[in-house]
Amino acid sequence: MDSQRLKGEIAIVTGSDSGIGQATAFAFAKEGANVAVSYLHDKEGAERTKFEIEATGRRAYLSQLDVRDPGLVENFFKEVQNQLGTPTILVNDAGVDAAGKPVKDMSLEHWDNIIRTNLYGPFFTCQQFIRGLDGTGKHGTIINITSVHQEIPRSGAAGYDVSKGGLRNLTTTLALELAEKNINVNNIAPGMVLTTMNQSSLDDPEVLKKQVQSIPMKRAAQPEEIAHVAVFLASENARYIHGTTIVVDGGLMLFQGQGA
Repeated sequence: MDSQRLKGEIAIVTGSDSGIGQATAFAFAKEGANVAVSYLHDKEGAERTKFEIEATGRRAYLSQLDVRDPGLVENFFKEVQNQLGTPTILVNDAGVDAAGKPVKDMSLEHWDNIIRTNLYGPFFTCQQFIRGLDGTGKHGTIINITSVHQEIPRSGAAGYDVSKGGLRNLTTTLALELAEKNINVNNIAPGMVLTTMNQSSLDDPEVLKKQVQSIPMKRAAQPEEIAHVAVFLASENARYIHGTTIVVDGGLMLFQGQGA
């Protein structure tokens, strides 16, 4: 039986058409929250998210959203307010993966797309979220989905690494600014998760077997395992957790430097 830890909450989960975002939207609804769903390209996936939310008896609002555009973000928040009420939980999950190119070969277009999606996007959504809560007296929760790569850089992933490190620092800065405003701010930093960002591992068991060798638990996470942590951070049980990163990586970061 679901515990309804988020009953009465209104959550926005960006990038909730698939993967971690979709799993988090499902988990929030099962715990009693009404959820705003956003997508950039995968409308079918977003409609499935909305369907599953409503199947729990909760309300859902669905809209396409390009988080790179501050005007579109502002309009999205206005519509959520009109359709569901004042958002009290924000999960910034919308993101793009590395370009797979070294810095010397990376185009400005690739760099700009990654930084604007993974860092500017959460900046824009956090602004609107905080402004919407201001003066309401409601408690708020911001959860940014970063990555172990906020700490562990990868060759060919400069844009991704920089954006996730920047998002980590945006989180800690917001934590200082919002500590007395009844808004908790934290990161979840996943390791390898079986989402479309790891499509080759989803398609080929041999590729997956090779990739998980650097993970002590010898497996990748399921999106639901990240969603469970998001539910905890959004609940009353986590009110004193503030300005920190919860790493969910099966021990991956413990392997860095082993054998050196």
